[in-house]
This record gives sequence, structure tokens and C-alpha cells, in this order.
Amino acid sequence: MNEPGIWLPQASSEAAATDTILIALLVVSSAIVLLVAGLITVFAIRYRKGSPASREPLPSIFARDVEFGWTFATLGLFIAIFAWAASQNITLAHPPAARMEIHVLAKRWMWKVEHAGGQGEIDELHVPAGELVELIMQSEDVIHSFYVPAFRVKQDVVPGHTERLRFTPEKPGTYHLFCAEYCGTDHSRMIGRVVVQSPEEFAAWLTRQPQEDDLAKSGRQLFVRFGCAGCHEGQASVRAPRLSGLFGAPVQLADGRTVTADDAYVRDSILQPKRDIVAGYDPVMPSFAGVVSDGEIAGLTAYIRALRAPADGGVY
Repeated sequence: MNEPGIWLPQASSEAAATDTILIALLVVSSAIVLLVAGLITVFAIRYRKGSPASREPLPSIFARDVEFGWTFATLGLFIAIFAWAASQNITLAHPPAARMEIHVLAKRWMWKVEHAGGQGEIDELHVPAGELVELIMQSEDVIHSFYVPAFRVKQDVVPGHTERLRFTPEKPGTYHLFCAEYCGTDHSRMIGRVVVQSPEEFAAWLTRQPQEDDLAKSGRQLFVRFGCAGCHEGQASVRAPRLSGLFGAPVQLADGRTVTADDAYVRDSILQPKRDIVAGYDPVMPSFAGVVSDGEIAGLTAYIRALRAPADGGVY
């Protein structure tokens, strides 16, 4: 593991920015503490019992100006630091289209990883250096937390939700992976490693792994097995929304709202189909709550994401 000593390596592009914000907070906080402690010490000595220092009150206008000045200065400093720290998360919330998507399923007590080509890993994650990686994460049971200290990234994985974590690994090496949320008896054993390789080494690693059907292909099989194709494909007798080109597109609902067909929308449509009814369609879809697992929902979502509109040469 590339994490010896007290100081962790900065192994991702996010690490340097996070450390800079942390150091800035420590410096500013220390300066304020020293200032306040210094003033307390000076006043305690100057105005000690029996000292000849004048105890006449300051003019009210001057005292008010000091109070307002100190209040607004600290408020402005807080807003500036908050905006600086938030800007990093805002940037990560709008990633470029070119990114590597990897699916992660958290379950007691393991991390199950599946790459786009169907390569699977348990408690390991191989990624290429210099490429933006997006983890699409779900939990099968309780709350887990994906934490890589060397990357300075941590994301809680909540049951019933699809969470996303983005980072760009920079330094090849092997780094610790932890679950940072207590998840039961063997929580301390839910550990793993992230292996950062050069693009060439990563490509070679992929070719050496046994390839199962990728997630979208397995999602297609589930799509047929659960009977989804009987309503949502072009030849279906039941009138239901078509799914080609759906993912990422706006959807007009019967109640007048417009939502984006993202992971959460697909999940809710499978488990709570009566919640968001598409305009122009009857609420006839049954709920699959308790029928499909989180892993199967991830496969179905990957299949729907992979579908393209017919004009792009895709299929229903």
C-alpha cells in the first residue's frame, strides 16, 4: 500500500484541493483563536484588580462599530470559505461526458465491482491514472460509506438510492479502501484496495480478466425475464412509454411536472410506478418492490441507459 507514515499521498486531483482547504481552515481558525486568546490575556493583565488602567466605558458609537465590524468580518470570512469549499463539489457535480462508469454494489461485508465490459472484482477496484472515474453505487442492505483516504473522497451509500462518486486518480499505486459507516458485526473487515495503473497497464489488466456479460446485456436479459419487453417494446400490445433514448431526457408527467429520467427516476418507476405517471399513459404498471434486487435494478438501469433513440440506429 502507498500510504506509509503520517502524511497520506495526494493520489487524486481532488486530494490537493481538499488539503488546501483543510490547511486554510486550520490557519484561519488558529489565527482567530490566537487573536482571541491574546486579547483575553492582554485585558486580563491590563485590567487586573488594583491596576491603574482607566475603566471609563468606550463611546457607544465606537463600541457599536467594533461589534458590527467584528460580526460582519467573521460572516464574510465564513461565506468566502464556504463558497471556496463548495466550488469543488459543484465542479464534480457537472462532469464532462467522457468519463469511465463503474458500478459498485455494497453489501455486508464486501464491495462488489463491475466494469462496463463485464469484468468483476470483489473488494478491489482497478482504475486508470489520469481518467475521470464515476462510481455508480448502490447498497443491498444497510448504509455503507465508500472511503479512500489517499483520494480524499468519501460517499455514503444509502439503501434505496443510487449514489455517484467522481474522482480522477493521478498516481499509480495501491491504496486503502474502507467502509466508513458502521454496518454491522464485520464492519471492520469491510476493507479493500484501489489499484491505480497506467492506461496501458489497465488495458492489459482488463484483457486478462474473465469477461461475463456486461451490465447492460444482463439488464436486457432481466428486461425480458421480468416481462418489461411485453409492454415497453415497439411490438407491445399494451400502450406504455418507449424507453429508447429515454435516459437523461426530460419526461412530462400527468400532474404537469417535468422530471429528468435519471437513475433515481428509473428506480422509482420500477419500485413505485404509481408515483410519477407519464403524461398520456394509464397507471397500469405493477410494482416490482420485493421482486427485483438492487443489483438487478442496476442492470436494468444500465440497459435503459444504453438504449439509443431509433434515429441513432438503436433498437427498442
